[in-house]
Amino acid sequence: MIKQEVALSRKSRKFLEDLRVYLFSSGKNELETNEIVEELEDHLIEAEKNGKSIEHIVGQSPKSYMRKISNEMTIDYKAWIKYIPIILFGAFSFVIIGDLFEGLLSYSLMEILGFIAITALFLAGVSVTFRYVSANNVSTRKQFIIFFLLGMFPMCLFIGLIFLNGAISTPIIHFGMTGSIITAILTFIFVLAVSIWAKTWVILVLLALLTLPDFFLSYTTMTESPRLITGTMITFGGIAIYLFLTSRMNKA
Repeated sequence: MIKQEVALSRKSRKFLEDLRVYLFSSGKNELETNEIVEELEDHLIEAEKNGKSIEHIVGQSPKSYMRKISNEMTIDYKAWIKYIPIILFGAFSFVIIGDLFEGLLSYSLMEILGFIAITALFLAGVSVTFRYVSANNVSTRKQFIIFFLLGMFPMCLFIGLIFLNGAISTPIIHFGMTGSIITAILTFIFVLAVSIWAKTWVILVLLALLTLPDFFLSYTTMTESPRLITGTMITFGGIAIYLFLTSRMNKA
């Protein structure tokens, strides 16, 4: 049976989107989340048909309603056990591909363990941030500040890791020529496989924008500071254009 398309109010649609984000960032099962959101959508459609507001269904506090639904669901550990390695290897791929342009791969034990710890902390930060933003009426300006701070969080940790790695000596793993080539091939296969699985080229686009500008600019006569500024402008400008074009295509 095909569900009849009924236009929900903007407030109801936003609540459903926020609820989906809140439950997913709380580690709930995706299939169960979709079922709950679809069921709630039907209730909201009926309520709006009868002239009732969203508060008639979810109460005066959307945040409390989201928390109540989340508490009634179990965390999908099985799915996250599958997703976390993908996220971790995906994050590693950005570092590996960037380092490949500079020569053979080699990492200290401090760098490897620190990177894993930073990735774990960043994922926790993403979960907390998305739950907060989706459950509270946050202005666009405040959202920008929150997500900016979230993006700066791992960067500050990586800077700290660089200093810590220089201060504390740990064993270094040298990949050599063969190891670097094998790692490069496996990394590209992994990135391509994840992109096909997720049905998006965003990872490949971001990798290209983060690594290629600096690589090509290194062959120019530009000095280090102008090259760094130019590369950063190309990277962030490219990301902004890509997000803009993606948003326009989704709305088309």
